[in-house]
Amino acid sequence: MSKKVAVIMGSDSDFPIVKDAVTELKSYGVPYEVHVMSAHRTPELAAEFASNAAANGFGIIICAAGMAAHLAGVIAGHTILPVIGIPIRSSFDGLDALLATVQMPSGIPVATVAVNGAKNAAILAVQMLAINDEGLAAKLSEAKQKMIEGVKEKDRKMQEAVAAL
Repeated sequence: MSKKVAVIMGSDSDFPIVKDAVTELKSYGVPYEVHVMSAHRTPELAAEFASNAAANGFGIIICAAGMAAHLAGVIAGHTILPVIGIPIRSSFDGLDALLATVQMPSGIPVATVAVNGAKNAAILAVQMLAINDEGLAAKLSEAKQKMIEGVKEKDRKMQEAVAAL
């Protein structure tokens, strides 16, 4: 059985974006937990969670936060597990959250996906877990093949539409 993925958001208002990560993890059969923690309002809780995450069966932590977006960095500072940051668009079109998530000091890496890129955060987590899980690797390969077939079908339809002009 795969290790769990923690999905943490700075506020419950982030859930409409973050639910795409949860849906994607669920589609791959990856166990997960979802929590609300704040780097600023509950720093001790965030630090405690991160410090104990590996011992509690987690393999990866996904963190979503907007504005100052310090959550992923705070979590990464308290764990050796991979941390994936999802910058949430809230102000400045999410540029502030993107920069706060991606600009980590040396030794505290945070893998960062696009602003509001929750689905890709989950897929990246699955890819990391698939390094040691052949079943997940097979599911990822199948998903890639479905994407290829989908693009081929769209191209076929485009060729028909262009020919009909």
